Amino acid sequence: MDRQVEVVAGNHVVVRVAGAVVVVGYRGPGRVRPDAPAVRAAETVAQLVAEASERVPGGPGRMIAREATRWLMQEAEQVDGNPIDLGILSHSETGGVAIFLHGSVTAVLVGARGAEYYRGVDAAFTVDRVAEPPARAVAVFIDDERGRIPEFPERGIGSLVEGVAAAAGAVVWFEGDRTRARDRAERPAPPAARHRADPPTTTQLDEQQQVTPPPVRAPETDERQSMTGPEESLDDPRLARTQLRGTDPAPEPDPALERRMEQTARATSISVRVMGFKCARAHPSDPRSAFCTVCGMPVDQTQPPAEVVRPPLGMLVLDDGMTYLLAADVVIGRDPENSEAAQRGLVPVKIDDSSGGMSRAHAEIRLVNWDITVIDHGSTNGTRARPTGYRDWIRLQPGKPMVLTQGSEIMLGNRVLRVEPAAPPPFG
Repeated sequence: MDRQVEVVAGNHVVVRVAGAVVVVGYRGPGRVRPDAPAVRAAETVAQLVAEASERVPGGPGRMIAREATRWLMQEAEQVDGNPIDLGILSHSETGGVAIFLHGSVTAVLVGARGAEYYRGVDAAFTVDRVAEPPARAVAVFIDDERGRIPEFPERGIGSLVEGVAAAAGAVVWFEGDRTRARDRAERPAPPAARHRADPPTTTQLDEQQQVTPPPVRAPETDERQSMTGPEESLDDPRLARTQLRGTDPAPEPDPALERRMEQTARATSISVRVMGFKCARAHPSDPRSAFCTVCGMPVDQTQPPAEVVRPPLGMLVLDDGMTYLLAADVVIGRDPENSEAAQRGLVPVKIDDSSGGMSRAHAEIRLVNWDITVIDHGSTNGTRARPTGYRDWIRLQPGKPMVLTQGSEIMLGNRVLRVEPAAPPPFG
């Protein structure tokens, strides 16, 4: 995303690397320091982002989400012994904004119709979504201790080009030119300003709140859509204001939606206990598998089964590349938010379908011990499944579960979802 990225004053960690924005929460005392666990975590995630961007330069969002999910499952608990709050904004291969959230972190899309919120705490494990580029901006903030985020700031002139900053979050501006400072095309940049030092690397903690790019003159284009126009003076005090205007909470959802979200959070918290094994790294694992469900390492099959917290059992990969981590029971459809299943606490997964063959609440994915099962929800056009190795589709009987193994596919309307492992293959 070649956009102006403006950081907002705070004491967490923000990294810009390969066009993506990474935020990691810092919950320690005092100012965040270069040796803080949050900084080390941010550097690790930044490396994952850089590698994914090299492999898929046209839109690494999907790969970033998958690699970040695997890192969270395997290594994040070893960062400092505390849960990690992580947010990533990157470019999707479809041209949209890829949003990845885990923990107490919130993404905000601001467009012509107002703001849309994605909250990491509302997900069973992660939020992994692709959104259309907003008319104005997209931001990602670390929630405070009360679950609040900063009030959305007005646009300033600062821009984090590459590197690290201590901040509460970051705003990626989509309206107008890349920076407002470059709207002053009639002011050529001073010669000395054209030879600035290279931006800091991701291994350095920038003590400043922002890194401002050199005011190099930008070429004139006809596509410039700045809301203020080139005549706006840089002396306007609004341009320098990138501080918080308050700490009020974000707008509350309507009461019915809030109750459903609370029920979902309680029902889908990662606390389901089942009988299983543990690998050498102490990860919980399916006792029927010779390899760890989390990290892929061999598992001692002679150990006695013990009660363990069940990890995510896999991922649903939609035909457009979207992924959904299977950490809790879900209800899938074109409008499942207000369904009876969602009221019972299942996580609603909304999927667009242009064929007219998908019901509002079409099917449920239920996790039973270590198995992934699919149940047709009495849909009008039915749910079809194709187990691994099968050529033909099987139509499910409503209300009767079918176990899905890795590689199985299900068809709802004209959309196809495939079950894939959440862990890497054995030995990486």
